[in-house]
Order: sequence, then structure tokens, then C-alpha cells
Amino acid sequence: MIIGICGGTGSGKTTVSSKILETIDRSSVALLQQDHYYKELAHLPVEVRARQNFDHPDSIDMELFVQHLQCLKNGEAIERPVYDFTIHTRSKQTVRVSPKPVVIVEGILIFENKPLRDLMDIKIFVDTDADLRFIRRLSRDITERARTVESVINQYLSTVRPMHLEFVEPSKRYADVIIPEGGFNTVGIDLLSEKIRALLAPPRIA
Repeated sequence: MIIGICGGTGSGKTTVSSKILETIDRSSVALLQQDHYYKELAHLPVEVRARQNFDHPDSIDMELFVQHLQCLKNGEAIERPVYDFTIHTRSKQTVRVSPKPVVIVEGILIFENKPLRDLMDIKIFVDTDADLRFIRRLSRDITERARTVESVINQYLSTVRPMHLEFVEPSKRYADVIIPEGGFNTVGIDLLSEKIRALLAPPRIA
């Protein structure tokens, strides 16, 4: 079962994923995040990398992303790339991801790409107000990605917000389930988790 969790930056996608993982056996779940599939930019100077539009679909290596998800669906392990956000390029290391009964795919643009979308069995959109999303992004980028307040604000106004309106928000129409307020929506997450557990349960023998 492949579960796609989409939503704008800071919407609470990772929190929803974590809440779902709390209700099912973690050993039966693999997690694949879009953030690790940004294209390799090592051939560019660091200052040029920093100016790239990381919120446009063209910034993602969708071909590799789709290929890896198809491999997991076929029962094959993958070597997932690792992206270093402090220098805007891939690390030399990779992470081995083994196929599991459940694969959670997470990212802001995963519903925008049809081949990727078509591999998903359940599509969830986490819908959170823009002000909350911006505050969460600001906090994350400063503490986890060594960014300044000014750089986060500039990036949000120049690319994050326009790309959200152009690509992320319209992809909501592909969702099977919309969860308002992300991880704070315990009722929505409980209902979703129950559905997943039911789908994973072995069939009853008459």
C-alpha cells in the first residue's frame, strides 16, 4: 500500500506521518520523502545553488523518485539519496530503503506529478492556514538548515508562496482525503489510521 501525504510547506505532513506510524507496526512501513530527491547541484557555485527555485517541480528529480517508488512497489530495495540543505546539494552517502507492506510518500509536489500520483493507493492532503505554515517553516529553516530570518522571508515571498499557489494548492483536487490543521486533527488521523489498519489486516477465512 502506497500512501501519499501532500500539503504546503509547514502544513504538518511529517506530523501526520508520525501520528499514523504510532498506530501501526513501524517495521511494516517505509518512508520516502520528496526533500531527498532534489536534483544534484554540485556543479554550480554555492551562491548560485542558493538562488535556485526549490519549490518548482523542475527542482525535483522526478524520474528517480518515480523509479524508486516503483522499485519498492515491486519488492526491490533502493539506495535513497540524501540531500544536504546547508549546501544545497546531495550528500555522497545514500540510505538503503527496503520494501515494506506500507510506503508513505511525503512532499509538497507529490500530487503534481501524474506518474508518481498514479502509484499511490491513498492520497492525503494536509490543509493548514498560510500564516501557521510560514511560522513553522521559519522556525525549521533557522534551527535545522542554518538559514537567516531574512533569507527565509525572501525565499518565501519570491518562490515558496507563488509556487504554492501555482502547483501545490491546485493539486489538492487529487486528494482522496483532506485533513485540515495537520497533526492537530486527531479525529481525521484516527479515522485514516483505522482505514489503513483495516486494509492491512489479513483476510478472514470463512
